[in-house]
Amino acid sequence: MALKDSYELPAAADMHVHLRNAPGPIAELVTPTIRKAGVDTIFVMPNLAPKPVVSVAEALEYKAQLQAIDPSINYLMSLYLHSSITPDEIREAKKAGIAGVKAYPKGATTNSQWGVVSFDPFHEVLKTMEEEGIVLNLHGEVPSNASEGVTVMNAESKFLPVLKNLVDKYPRLKIVLEHCTTADAVETVRSFGENVVGTITAHHLSLLVDDWSANVNNYCKPSAKSPEDRKALLNAVIHSKGKFFLGTDSAPHDISAKKGKGNTAAGVFTQPYALGYVLTALEEAIVRGDIASASEVTDDSLAGFFSIYGRNFYNIPQATQKIRLTRDGQTVLDSLKGTGAEIVPFRAGEKTWGVEWL
Repeated sequence: MALKDSYELPAAADMHVHLRNAPGPIAELVTPTIRKAGVDTIFVMPNLAPKPVVSVAEALEYKAQLQAIDPSINYLMSLYLHSSITPDEIREAKKAGIAGVKAYPKGATTNSQWGVVSFDPFHEVLKTMEEEGIVLNLHGEVPSNASEGVTVMNAESKFLPVLKNLVDKYPRLKIVLEHCTTADAVETVRSFGENVVGTITAHHLSLLVDDWSANVNNYCKPSAKSPEDRKALLNAVIHSKGKFFLGTDSAPHDISAKKGKGNTAAGVFTQPYALGYVLTALEEAIVRGDIASASEVTDDSLAGFFSIYGRNFYNIPQATQKIRLTRDGQTVLDSLKGTGAEIVPFRAGEKTWGVEWL
């Protein structure tokens, strides 16, 4: 049995999005695709270059720049966990409505060169975040290190003891383990209380290691892994019960950064079609037997994963508008082109679900 041909759901909230510097050619190209995707709220990542977003003033300026491109979106802003951040800055962030602080392990992914080596120096900052109710958003990997046996395939699992230590040390701190990619991560998130949750991307629900090792446009950090890991993610989506929600980690890179000389930029661009990608992945999982029956993919489970659970965790209002997703309602563009930027989306050229605002 397949999925239904259409679904009416609350407008989605995507709790992990990269838009790049604004104003700028990539931000101006991809920001208008947010609403086209059926999304009205996004959590914006702060890892800009040449300087990340490390102050309330910078976050509010960035928000205003994004609003100038598309004022119809609710932009939840974040700070980059950095040595310059103080407890007072966290308190100001709370007053200003900043939603979270993103921690990148130093050297683990795009623009992480300013990232964390140890959480110990941030003790007072993390205590203040716990007191103020500001979320800690974790890129859950340790940097690759051949001498220590760390590669992209086990970097997430090796980070999980760090997560456990943070939970033990700050038991009331709200934590998101971002873009979970392993069965280990799913099990670990489930083992903690309601203050610890995980986000799951659209692309990790279908990709495996073979897919990204043969196609630069599928390469991301954290990388897609094994069939067993993918199955765990798929079932976490439909049996979330609030522990997992959508965070696409949609990461636009100009085509030159994906196919040029040197290291390939890590990131998969999914923003315009993310909800359709999820539905396609769930349907493919039913065919494979990774999901036992289409009856497990309920309207409630989709509404929860796409919209309700993320809003609940961040204590923001539920969606007031609805969208309709319709099978084969659009075709993924071969690329998005703008002035000074060209980006290849995930599953370029394929049929996907259409999105209509109701």
